[in-house]
Amino acid sequence: MNNADLPLAERLQATLAAQRAAYLAHPVPSYAERFEDLRRLRAFVRDNQDALCAAISADYGHRSRHESLLCEVLPAVDGIGHTLRHLRGWMKPQRRSVDLKSFPGASNRVIPQPLGVVGVIVPWNFPVNLSFVPLTYIFAAGNRAMVKMSENSRHLAKLLIELSPKYFPPEKLQFFDETGGVGIEFSKLPFDHLLFTGSGTTGRAVMAAAASNLCPVTLELGGKAPAIVADDFPLQTAAERILFVKCLNAGQICTSVDHAWLPQAKIPAFVEAAQAIVPARYASLASPDYTSIVDERSFQRLVAALDEARARGAKLIQLIPGPAHDAATRKIAPHIVLDAPADCALMQREIFGPILPLRGYTQLETVVASINAGDRPLAVYPFSNDPVFIQTVLDRVMSGGVSVNDALFHVGQHDLPFGGVGASGMGHYHGREGFETFSKLRPVFRQARFSAMKLMAPPYGRFADTLLKFLIK
Repeated sequence: MNNADLPLAERLQATLAAQRAAYLAHPVPSYAERFEDLRRLRAFVRDNQDALCAAISADYGHRSRHESLLCEVLPAVDGIGHTLRHLRGWMKPQRRSVDLKSFPGASNRVIPQPLGVVGVIVPWNFPVNLSFVPLTYIFAAGNRAMVKMSENSRHLAKLLIELSPKYFPPEKLQFFDETGGVGIEFSKLPFDHLLFTGSGTTGRAVMAAAASNLCPVTLELGGKAPAIVADDFPLQTAAERILFVKCLNAGQICTSVDHAWLPQAKIPAFVEAAQAIVPARYASLASPDYTSIVDERSFQRLVAALDEARARGAKLIQLIPGPAHDAATRKIAPHIVLDAPADCALMQREIFGPILPLRGYTQLETVVASINAGDRPLAVYPFSNDPVFIQTVLDRVMSGGVSVNDALFHVGQHDLPFGGVGASGMGHYHGREGFETFSKLRPVFRQARFSAMKLMAPPYGRFADTLLKFLIK
């Protein structure tokens, strides 16, 4: 029977068994093999970039082609190039010091070795980026991979399943569509490592399922990432940068600016700047550069959150002319929200849309206390030219990552680790940390021909006393 004809759970288990058998038959691919895997992975993206962008747009209803190239194709291709340049160095065994007093002539090394088979659960918001970037480090570390796409990425999943065999055999890489219940069965598999990107609610379920196999997990979640604009920072520049990130992918980014803190007196000037900046970038909802909300449920959630905030006294400021939203295209105009109640949906949960609540402050301590009262965010974005202000935020507000005087761009730095902390995730990947996440950093102690410990064998006596006094002092 062909694997495709098997029931879902059996098909997943059969794929894992085939990949694990291939790993056991050849557990440590050479540098040349890994280099070639990465070249093939890059070709996979480059050769098919137009088809990948079209499939993503079909899944969204409309996704800006330039945003797909900028946020999906470019990071994948550029990240693979970075990895190719550094792979040989990452693979080298690390020499570690030895306690020569206790073990003269011995040696210590740490050797990075492949874990085996890695499972990847991919969200819908950046499905090429969040599958091919992890695959870069999974393959660099010498592993094999099974990748489960989102239920909102049906067109893309179909394309990846069709294209993948042209570049990799199934015992190296296989993609799976979410046709109902796949994610549950997938997270139950005894992988050697599991990477999940998505919501905290689903992340908890994935971690619980993985725990039954003692499968290590890397969780990339999200949260309410704040921007904090200091009084000394040019307001126009802050507005331009914050609004670029907030409107990118219609705000559907786990590291987007969720809300912004501004000096209380500068809120009107920020609003005025936003009312000029956003219409110059998007003339209307029909702009091909402006992306749709991914599905009806998400669209209705955001519209309802705006309606709730308005009904409870918040001021909504629409930033492009025309209708506030269009149900047919699932597009929602960018909005600023003032005076949103603290317990409304916009303030309580991650927004994940083109809506920017503004909060005023007079003392930085107010901002710090408010952020620290909630879950630790995936990112924090301080805007200031004052090193004391920046250091205070770095010291007092813990987050997964930080971009100073901009937002989001720490994620695209290939030599920085990416990951959350607490409710925003655990573990890291990107760069060397990605290679190490998907490797076993295996300690190897090599004893010398003669070991002083031989002299310590029982029965212990006066010599052992003398030797221990010498070693301990």
